[in-house]
Amino acid sequence: MASTNLTEEQKAQVRKWLEQGLQLAEIQSRLESEFGIRTTYMEVKLLVSDLQVLPKDPEPLDRQNNRKASQAAVGKGVQEGKNAAGEQGKAGRGRVSVSMDEITKPGAVVSGSVTFSDGKRASWYVDEYGRLGIATAERGYRPTEADMREFQAALEQELARQGF
Repeated sequence: MASTNLTEEQKAQVRKWLEQGLQLAEIQSRLESEFGIRTTYMEVKLLVSDLQVLPKDPEPLDRQNNRKASQAAVGKGVQEGKNAAGEQGKAGRGRVSVSMDEITKPGAVVSGSVTFSDGKRASWYVDEYGRLGIATAERGYRPTEADMREFQAALEQELARQGF
């Protein structure tokens, strides 16, 4: 998907999202939910590059912490409601975690592993063309969309932290 495939109104909306400080994974989700446009994470990165807009700097930590505390309070109430409805018993529920390999897999620029919220693991890599690949340990396993968004955001942060 190139930015030329978007209407001017859609491009303007993507620019607004960037100005609001949305992360690339969030923009990817909104492109699908609001415009019905399915994209890969790398396509969103190219779109942002084509639009020549820099993502907004992250909020200062004190504002992030206040916002996260508010969201946690709201989320806790929602989670308690789910638990009351019988959702609590699922084993292995947690957050998505990403790690990088000390020795990169052959044919990859960078590689690592991911553990999804249900405890399932997969290997990931980024090739020389910037394409992301994922190989799950369990044949036929597909992580949830929410897990994939969280994985992509965590991967972006980890790659930035490592200087990629």
